[in-house]
Amino acid sequence: MSVRRPLVAVSAALGLVVVEAVADPTGLLALAGWSGAAPVLASGIWPFAASLVFVPVLLAVVWWAAVRAGERYWTLAAGVVLAVLLAQATACLVMTGNLAASTWAAGYVTAKAVPTGLIVAAFARWFGGRTTRQRFPSGSPLIPAALFAAIAPFVAGLWWTSAAYAPGVPVARADRGPLSLIVAMLLLALVTALCLRWMRARVPGILGGWLAALVAGGIVGLVQALIAFLVDGGLSGDLWPAMAAYVAIADGLSFGACLGWVAGVAALVVERVPAARRARLPLVTSAAIVVASLVVALVVPVALPETAASASEADSAPAGFLRASGRVITDGRGNQVLLRGVNVNQLVDFYQPRPDVPATRPLTEEDFAQIAAEGFDVVRLNLSWSALEPQRGVFDQKYLARITSAVDWAHRHGVYIVLDMHQDGWWKGATTAGTTCRPGTDPMWGYDGAPAWATISDGAARCEFTGRDISPAGDRAFQNFYFDTDGVQSALVRTWGRLAATFGDDPTVAGYDLLNEPGFGETAPVTTSYLLGRYYDRAIAAIRAAGSRQMVFVEPSILWSGLGFDSGPAPAFTSDHDIVFSPHLYAESITMDRSLGLPPIVGIDRQFTLAQRVADEYNAPVWSGEFGYWGSTSDVDARLTRYAKAEDANRLGSAYWVWKQACGDPQNGIGPTGDGLIPEDCATGQDAAPRDDLLTILGRAYPRSAPGTISSLTSSGANVQLAGATRHRSCGLDVWVPGAKRPIIHSTGLANVKTTPDSGGWTVTGCADGSYSLTAAARVSS
Repeated sequence: MSVRRPLVAVSAALGLVVVEAVADPTGLLALAGWSGAAPVLASGIWPFAASLVFVPVLLAVVWWAAVRAGERYWTLAAGVVLAVLLAQATACLVMTGNLAASTWAAGYVTAKAVPTGLIVAAFARWFGGRTTRQRFPSGSPLIPAALFAAIAPFVAGLWWTSAAYAPGVPVARADRGPLSLIVAMLLLALVTALCLRWMRARVPGILGGWLAALVAGGIVGLVQALIAFLVDGGLSGDLWPAMAAYVAIADGLSFGACLGWVAGVAALVVERVPAARRARLPLVTSAAIVVASLVVALVVPVALPETAASASEADSAPAGFLRASGRVITDGRGNQVLLRGVNVNQLVDFYQPRPDVPATRPLTEEDFAQIAAEGFDVVRLNLSWSALEPQRGVFDQKYLARITSAVDWAHRHGVYIVLDMHQDGWWKGATTAGTTCRPGTDPMWGYDGAPAWATISDGAARCEFTGRDISPAGDRAFQNFYFDTDGVQSALVRTWGRLAATFGDDPTVAGYDLLNEPGFGETAPVTTSYLLGRYYDRAIAAIRAAGSRQMVFVEPSILWSGLGFDSGPAPAFTSDHDIVFSPHLYAESITMDRSLGLPPIVGIDRQFTLAQRVADEYNAPVWSGEFGYWGSTSDVDARLTRYAKAEDANRLGSAYWVWKQACGDPQNGIGPTGDGLIPEDCATGQDAAPRDDLLTILGRAYPRSAPGTISSLTSSGANVQLAGATRHRSCGLDVWVPGAKRPIIHSTGLANVKTTPDSGGWTVTGCADGSYSLTAAARVSS
């Protein structure tokens, strides 16, 4: 057999690897990205995985596919897609040692794999010599297809777990219920049988069955996407159906790529079974599949939205300490708590673009008095690791005292604190003099985050691509963090333990936000799911070991802020019950679609649904750690009003970005005012007029706490309607109503309802035992 075609295919694939590595400074679009960082042997195998694992596996499988499936364009294209996915899975496995995460993550290079397959197959068709298309006996597809479908629920791992799978979409997972499981298995078996009949007639041997399973997985993903389109809102003014389709198809392709060999081997075995015995195989196989399905559907435990254990654990929490209980945050006394407030960045150690202009504004007790007067009951207090631990293992006691003062001030004014380990772009370093940025990237300011000693960029350039969050140096620093190079991650874990030991007995601290908008490093989604979850688990363990009882807030990666969705840490990344899922709900704000002038990837309303869908996989509440809008006043007010309406409908809390922003803050740019709800006049350094338009929307009436759970909530200004129910009598109703005039109150099912003056408005309290409702209306002047 001529080696011309496989040589052409391998040369084309290798050429693409080299060209893309050189042309793409970020590695986001390249098959094997090169950031300019120098590989360091002491870091382990992962820096070498692209060159020593990915490329050899890619070329080997491309050669095999060209030899066995190269006679036809489409079969070779599928073979090259298989090669890319297998190479990615193998490289991730070598880096992490986690088979489930690595095989699932392979699907996320689908956007690279499919064009590569089409291009390589085209080169082989044009320059690979003459073809002699043969036909082969396809054999009976029933048994191989059935076996391939039967293993799906047993090896599901991380497949079919993202927000793309709305209720009603069939997936082969036991935790989605028997009907979904059986329909998904039947669908996979049917499509695989059809693909086996077509593919094995053109590609013989194991590869023919493997490619059939690959294509079948992709087709099943497409069917799932079509069903999701029908049951998940369809065209609602955003591009989510297309994003969901990509995720489902990517899952299907990676499942077929990594497990399709089962179909290939089964097809080969069945082919060699004597005809007399072959007739009995379908009956035996079908019976085995039915039994397996029943075992998975009925015996495997199914995760419930809220377990009795988690509920009772929350109910028995120490007085004053908040707890996560299923979908809600509670106070440990049977009351749901809505944490609504602001981010405060006045303790962040920012890069200072202009030496004569401060990067932060002073934080004083008056800030907390003003925050409370607006009706807010929580501050997400942004901290900097660089200021807290400027030298390894040494806490700056003055900085720690500033944090303690802020917590004390919050306590005096009835405001909770979420301690947030903030970072933007990993650290505050800017592009150094003499740096040559690769084409497509630009010099950048620094921002904030890790200390210099914890920043390992291996010589990659500090240059930005479309913004601070994509930088070769920043991506490599995150990669080193995820792989705990030089113990960097372990150091931050210990830091969390020390913070928890300091604040663990203070109920004013609602919880700990372990890392702001984690970067994706160089190998997402392995980094943003498995490795991020591993860091969270270690940090949570350190916090609990220090005796702290507070909640832990876990975020998905920066991709959620940029796209409106992300995979996030894998389900069951921790056994701790007191976690809160805390994405930043910036849909139609700073997401890339808005900067590119595209329709929203995810709309304002839909983002709440997606966030809750992911949180349900963790059995955790949702709390939006950041949101905000920028642009013309009318446009901002309109989008914020839509956000507020959706937030009320979902009975959720959040923290607006941001309370104050200094004129020298690198995120502010250079302008006449510092951004924030209380802007700064850059000419005088004093407060400018507050953003009353935004504060009116954000400071609307709402229940800070309510007995049991809140079932409905609508609010605007000083008008609010809410309903709820409690299983036990509770006097935990605490409703904030803004305005100078006493509101008009109507209620049912409530006793001892009282309205008392509060700073900036009114507090309505009462007791409930069972179902109840309350309406507060602004008093109109006569």
